Amino acid sequence: MRDHTSARASGPPGLGPATGDPDLIARVEPLLRVGGLTDRVSVVHIQNRDTAWAHFGAGSDTLYEIGSVTKTMTSLLFSHAVESGELSADTTLGSLLDVHSSHVAGVTLEELASHRSGLPRISRRRGDLARVSFAVLRNRNPYTADVRTLLAQADAATIVDGGSFSYSNLGTALLGQALAAHAGVGYPELLNRHLFSRLGMTSSVAPLSAHDLPPDAPTGWNARGKSEQAWPMNAYAPAGGVRSTPEDMALYARAVLEGRAPGLGALEPRWDAGNGSRVGYAWLTDRIGDAHISWHNGATGGFSSMIALDRRRAVAVVILANSVAALDEIAVRVLVEAN
Repeated sequence: MRDHTSARASGPPGLGPATGDPDLIARVEPLLRVGGLTDRVSVVHIQNRDTAWAHFGAGSDTLYEIGSVTKTMTSLLFSHAVESGELSADTTLGSLLDVHSSHVAGVTLEELASHRSGLPRISRRRGDLARVSFAVLRNRNPYTADVRTLLAQADAATIVDGGSFSYSNLGTALLGQALAAHAGVGYPELLNRHLFSRLGMTSSVAPLSAHDLPPDAPTGWNARGKSEQAWPMNAYAPAGGVRSTPEDMALYARAVLEGRAPGLGALEPRWDAGNGSRVGYAWLTDRIGDAHISWHNGATGGFSSMIALDRRRAVAVVILANSVAALDEIAVRVLVEAN
């Protein structure tokens, strides 16, 4: 692993040296540089049975925070539980978690999975907002709430425009904790049991605290070029706490393309998500030309991620970076330009 001691003093290093497929490197490197990516970036391109890699200062085993791409995994767990008959789409949050607010208790898991619960993006309690703002200003992890605190945040939340799409980290965190409570295990174990182990994603983890991180866990760079603390997300892990490698994310994308991942009904677009997008369970779908692209992006304090799939053509692109930048357009461009 590269030493970042001197780099932290002067800002992030430039985009790392390229290794991998020469054609893919030639296609993506100009896009990454224009997009302001620095340090480590990995691009995975899957088409039919072929996988190409382009790494910059990284390798197939580099561990990245994938941020809200985690939501796609939580949604697969929920969809699998519904498809197997363990739960129903209209199972209420209050039937699985000890929430006292009648409004929150009556929210369905399907509403949580599709961002239609009416819950805010994050807790709006004054103390919570102050702690998040302070953490962000100090380049620290703002998602340290435990499950007990998460439930208190839910009880205090005001539901606005339930049934309409409104992106909510709070909602997805509650969904994942409800699924874990139903299974009688913690969220990381649930994820490992039903997704990681099943797909062979042996390097993927959902650390809950700094104690769960390896001592050399990589950190990243925020949009201001400042070094960021790692983001193990405790009770919010279902909304964005997974760390994974390009190798594992290739396994994940391929399993979705090939229909081997559990809970694939999560990808089916069901509701309007604004700006021409449709949403299923977490997964968003946009029409670009004649292609229907299933996708989700992610960002933590120092990492960016994007997964995009054209299931009809059996093509997928995954981009992982340890700097904060917009990856959506890059990933979609590489995806739709596939031969």
